[in-house]
Amino acid sequence: MPSVSIGEIDCGAGKPLLLIAGPCVLESESLALDLAARIKEICEPRPLSFVFKASFDKANRTSVHSYRGPGLEEGLRILGRVRDQLHVPVTTDIHEPQQASGAAEVCELLQIPAFLARQTDLLVAAARTGAAVNVKKGQFMAPADMRHVLDKLRQAGAKNVLLCERGTFFGYGRLVNDMRGLVELRRLGAPVVFDATHSVQEPGGQGGTTGGRREFVPHLARAATAVGIDGLFLETHPDPDTSPSDGPNMVPLDELSDLLDQVLAVRHAVDGAT
Repeated sequence: MPSVSIGEIDCGAGKPLLLIAGPCVLESESLALDLAARIKEICEPRPLSFVFKASFDKANRTSVHSYRGPGLEEGLRILGRVRDQLHVPVTTDIHEPQQASGAAEVCELLQIPAFLARQTDLLVAAARTGAAVNVKKGQFMAPADMRHVLDKLRQAGAKNVLLCERGTFFGYGRLVNDMRGLVELRRLGAPVVFDATHSVQEPGGQGGTTGGRREFVPHLARAATAVGIDGLFLETHPDPDTSPSDGPNMVPLDELSDLLDQVLAVRHAVDGAT
């Protein structure tokens, strides 16, 4: 499987594990800078590549009253500050085709939300920017169906594409992970990222907001690493319970180092056994 490039980072077989991490949504410039600096500090002594993630707009909140973010212009300004001041690549979600070109001026990696994985115009717009693209598999899609998503992106000129697993709908208010899906995704010929935090979501589990079970994040992260992944997506926050979005799913920042050490130990063990 060929590796892909995200700015100066290479991701794929034989490359350091890619960590895409940050808060769910941008809250302030100071928090974004502080959090990105801390994650970078954690990653530097470890065999990890780091891309900072934060959303300028959470367009799929459960309730119309929920905080969505600072918006496109201010959000990209903050992400640009993180990139330039800390010298780390950044990524954010885009929801509409017209957002792609502006986001790509700041972000080395564009993220396509799971609910929009089949939106052809959005995929084509992202591909045409020349930025790397990370597509989250729709919760309603089988892994093999992502071949059509990959084909749309490549036909539109995308050369650097990541596929991201983030759980599949099961019954009411619960996501599950079929670890066989990671193998099937990798067989499509693109590096695979596992989103361990959104995988523990319980959509609508708190009535007007999404719930989650963050205690299961380490278990899923270790399991996915054992199966074989090229990247790990984790949302983290200094105090998840105060986060305006996805707090129940996020890894507390002070637990991130231990979790990454566990994941890397599993990766080292699997690599040594193959």
